[in-house]
Amino acid sequence: MTRIRWMVLLVGLVSSLGRPIAMADVVTDWNVTAADITFAAGLGPPPANRTLAMVQTAVYEAVNAITKRYPPDRIAPATVSEASVGAAVAAANRAVLTRLVPSQQVAIDKAYASALAAVADGPSKTAGIAVGEQAAAAVFAWRAGDSVAAPEQYRPVTTAGAYVPTTIPAASQWPLRKPWVMISCDQFRPGPPPALTSELWARDYNEIKALGAKNSTTRTPAQTEIARFWEATAPTIYFPVVRSVADLPGREVTQNARLLAVAAQAIDDALIAVFDAKYAYNLWRPVTAIRNGDIDGNDATERDAGWLPFIDTPMHPEYPCAHCIVSGAVGGVVIAEIGTGPMPKLSTTSPTAPGVVRSWTSVDDFMSEVASARIYDGVHYRNSTEVGTAMGKKIGALAAANALRPSE
Repeated sequence: MTRIRWMVLLVGLVSSLGRPIAMADVVTDWNVTAADITFAAGLGPPPANRTLAMVQTAVYEAVNAITKRYPPDRIAPATVSEASVGAAVAAANRAVLTRLVPSQQVAIDKAYASALAAVADGPSKTAGIAVGEQAAAAVFAWRAGDSVAAPEQYRPVTTAGAYVPTTIPAASQWPLRKPWVMISCDQFRPGPPPALTSELWARDYNEIKALGAKNSTTRTPAQTEIARFWEATAPTIYFPVVRSVADLPGREVTQNARLLAVAAQAIDDALIAVFDAKYAYNLWRPVTAIRNGDIDGNDATERDAGWLPFIDTPMHPEYPCAHCIVSGAVGGVVIAEIGTGPMPKLSTTSPTAPGVVRSWTSVDDFMSEVASARIYDGVHYRNSTEVGTAMGKKIGALAAANALRPSE
């Protein structure tokens, strides 16, 4: 995306951050605000999703301490039973965002003031603020072992004296982080990608060479629209899908707090898992493979010396697909929450396709579209999308079954 397009999007988002909190419930409203704040800060998908996982976990702990719907986890139940949920959610968001996204302090404080203005002054408001701040502190204490600050030390593959592109790949240190629900970063590491001499490799190579080229004559206008929509990778494109479930009639605020927290933890763990696999296998991207199709040992892959993908290639290894593992994690959580029967309409919007709303009535259709989009974008092979989606579904199911249970 060009610098000008990003600036236009950021101006629109920043202008919306101080809007009054008045949507489905205070938990989902603040989820919108927190995601917008991470986007406005320019955080990449890995740190942005880590931030949302911290935020939503603190929100759940605060809400549940007041409503007592589930057994208490990280903090004791609120001492004032009528403590304001609205004040608690606002305080939890502010405390986490202030620490993790300090560049957006003005927007954070504006949203916080707007939210608190809707809560009547008194002991309930004061108690709610205290609960929210306590929940945030408990989550930071819990995550103290998360080595997100580990220094990036990627070593480019080269020979002495030979030039290689000098942009450092993204998130090579991410596998060093402490997962939320996984046992280790490699718990779901898949087997290796297809051998370059295999029929499967030739199938995927030739498919993306045709469909994913910048000037493809094979990709249809509808496929191009999907490709452009899913060029975006920020939390702002995935959490609306989760909120499609949270907005269903009859749901209670603690249910939604837990749903969003579980989804956020699943997404964060999915990114830990996918970067573990990416750097373990270090598979070349289509733009590299297709420009070197004459050296892969496969007679069915013809080189194209000037091939370019539809979008700029993300700066990290190809296998597996990160977008797909995130959509799979979201899909796994949604299925665990409402089953596999009739689905509500799952919808989202994208900053890379302004004004477009995409919807699905099937989790599988949602995940399949994300996978296909990365082929149309020219950045992922089909096998990688299938492997990534399968990994994500397992992580989503694991999080739904195990996340936010009472700690020992």
